[in-house]
Amino acid sequence: MISLPLSFFLCLKDFRGKNLVLEILNSMISLPTVVIGLILYYLLTRTGPLGFLGLMYTPMAMVIGQAILITPLMTIFMERALDSRKEVVEVAISLGASDSQAAQRLFLDSLPGIVSSVLVGFNRAVGELGVALMLGGNIKGFTRVMTTVIALEVSKGEFELAISLGIILVCISLLLTSIVSRMARA
Repeated sequence: MISLPLSFFLCLKDFRGKNLVLEILNSMISLPTVVIGLILYYLLTRTGPLGFLGLMYTPMAMVIGQAILITPLMTIFMERALDSRKEVVEVAISLGASDSQAAQRLFLDSLPGIVSSVLVGFNRAVGELGVALMLGGNIKGFTRVMTTVIALEVSKGEFELAISLGIILVCISLLLTSIVSRMARA
């Protein structure tokens, strides 16, 4: 919801500092998840500047962390997909299309790349541990997710269960990726 409009803006608008914004987004891709978790932990903990919101160890804190984690990645990938088809906008406008019609045509022509970007973001979020553990606290029945359960089982020495859960997580990711990829090609 954030990445698509941002990537359209970055692709279609020329403004001062555009390259800087793209460089910042590119560098944010490589931020370790524990660093994101640490920064948000500081901000959201009771004594932090946003502690009054009471978000620490909640699913909402995890969602915020995941959004910060995957938005730069998805935005950069989507912007590249859109930019590679940018000439469609010029052709559409020269044939009498409005700006919104040209943008719609660009979206449709770039859809395979956009879908790939969404899948990359989804797979990054699904396999993430640092943000989920630091912001969610791994609270059973509330903020515990597959990756934190796997880490917990390994720390308890339950390697068979951890491996089984890992296989399930990989199968879910592969299945969803396969389904969405097939739908995008249809």
